[in-house]
Amino acid sequence: MTSDATSDATPGANEIGKLRELITSARVVLWDFDGPICRLFAGHKAERVAADLVDWLARQGLHGLLTDTERETLDPQVVLRAVGRRHPGSDLVAALEERLTQEEERAAGSALPTAYADPLIRTWTAVGARLAVTTNNSPRAARTYLESRGLTGCFTPHLYGRTQALQHLKPHPHCLNRALSATGAAPADALMIGDSASDLDAAREAGVPFLGYAGGEDKEKRLRAAGAEHVVRSLEPLLHLLRSGHAVR
Repeated sequence: MTSDATSDATPGANEIGKLRELITSARVVLWDFDGPICRLFAGHKAERVAADLVDWLARQGLHGLLTDTERETLDPQVVLRAVGRRHPGSDLVAALEERLTQEEERAAGSALPTAYADPLIRTWTAVGARLAVTTNNSPRAARTYLESRGLTGCFTPHLYGRTQALQHLKPHPHCLNRALSATGAAPADALMIGDSASDLDAAREAGVPFLGYAGGEDKEKRLRAAGAEHVVRSLEPLLHLLRSGHAVR
């Protein structure tokens, strides 16, 4: 049994009933990428990528563009957003975003699948749901990873992620709205699976029901503190529900 499927994280009967209702109502499932589908930076560490972006800015003579806190961040998206706020729509933002995209594509080669994600994705597709990726990562990185797992056909062409228009990153609902428009689904007929407060906020703004994925107790507490009503620490219960015949309506 995997660490994120331990007995103390197993939903009770009441929660299973709520999960069943969420699943059977979802014609379209919108997946965040890094977290619910895989650990993108399992091998290609995010903190090293963040440091590389900071170093690149310094080599451009832009060391003072970031605050001390931003320069010390372990999250490359913090660096990108900081530059985007100060120079929106600039060539600098475009160059930095492309560097991060390339690093994410490299990371996809050593990413680790989230427990039960692969069979859940295949099963959900088999029972009639349409799936989309809605992520703040590059859609190129998502495609690279999905191709490596043989999962591209479960999502294509619905891969919606970061562009150089950084104002559209979650918690903005832009990528969710793109997915809903492309699949022709009403918000109430969709389900967002995400692992952060920004995913929850984007789902709320788009009017889409939300299911939090938390790999551990701390993340579950953060999601519930942000207002998430439904949170699982393992995808296994969802897989069991689908395999027991609770398919899309």
